[in-house]
Amino acid sequence: MMQLPYGPLMIDIAGIRLSDLDRERLCHPLVGGIILFTRNYADPEQLAALTAEIHALRNPPLLIAVDHEGGRVQRFRDGFTRLPAMAALGRLWDEQPEAAVEAARATGYVLASELRACGVDYSFTPVLDLDYGPSRVIGDRAFHRQPNAVVTLAGALAEGLRAAGMASCGKHFPGHGYVIPDSHVELPIDERSLEAMQEDLVPYRRLTLDAVMAAHVIYNCMDCNTAVFSNKWIDYLRNDITFEGVVFTDDLSMAGAGVVGGMVERVDTAYRAGCDMLLVCNSPDSVGDVLAQWHPQIDPARGKRVASLVPHWPAPSRHALKSDPTYLAALQSIAHLAP
Repeated sequence: MMQLPYGPLMIDIAGIRLSDLDRERLCHPLVGGIILFTRNYADPEQLAALTAEIHALRNPPLLIAVDHEGGRVQRFRDGFTRLPAMAALGRLWDEQPEAAVEAARATGYVLASELRACGVDYSFTPVLDLDYGPSRVIGDRAFHRQPNAVVTLAGALAEGLRAAGMASCGKHFPGHGYVIPDSHVELPIDERSLEAMQEDLVPYRRLTLDAVMAAHVIYNCMDCNTAVFSNKWIDYLRNDITFEGVVFTDDLSMAGAGVVGGMVERVDTAYRAGCDMLLVCNSPDSVGDVLAQWHPQIDPARGKRVASLVPHWPAPSRHALKSDPTYLAALQSIAHLAP
């Protein structure tokens, strides 16, 4: 097993098992994690075998992550509980706040328990964007329009994650809910003043988060770059909001990331801006280019921050979950919210 610290890149793979090229890339010193997608999943047994092989490649083991929020963003479905969209928790909040908080906590526990039982360490959740209405990419992924509701529900979901041994990731900093375009395919621009954005920033100020994912949105009040590439926004996060956790980029292959050029320029600009871990997804040729051509001055403190996201105690088996009273109660709590 190779002894390597956590590098700043999080990459992906094409299929349901590792190829020789995958193993070579995952053992590169610049890599610190892997993100899985629906294409990497057949069933829980296959997923557990895949994650075990990935974890065995290096010491400390690579961080294995996934976008598994609930609702329409849930990468693994067959064999997993269908989790509610966060907007369903927001609607429940409007009618029964206490029940909504319980359901949010239960959602976090089920989400984290089931992933960890298959060897997945981390999910990029909760979404902290406010639901302004017209966004093409956020929509029902958001809890609510009101910051206080988002803080309470996202905080409860993070408590559920933590109770099952998983860290949290607030996204998309500093707020993606106001702009209409989808940053996967367009470059959104938010014209508001910093003062007008303060509601969006409330969750980041009030929640205890382990990590934050920066948005591919340009906020003209701060910078001509998207937040991912903006040292001004990362400085604001570190110094004004006093956030000390991990800063992830959103996927650098998205159209909204094209503002700074090719992939090598993207990862270099994001790293220089202060992002700790850089996601390069759905672009295997670009991963090859970055691993061959990017030669950054590595900041060891960033790798140590990433290490803090690795679960600190062993995960339960899928069999053990079936008799876990906390898990069973959590399932019951969210059964009526399932899509």
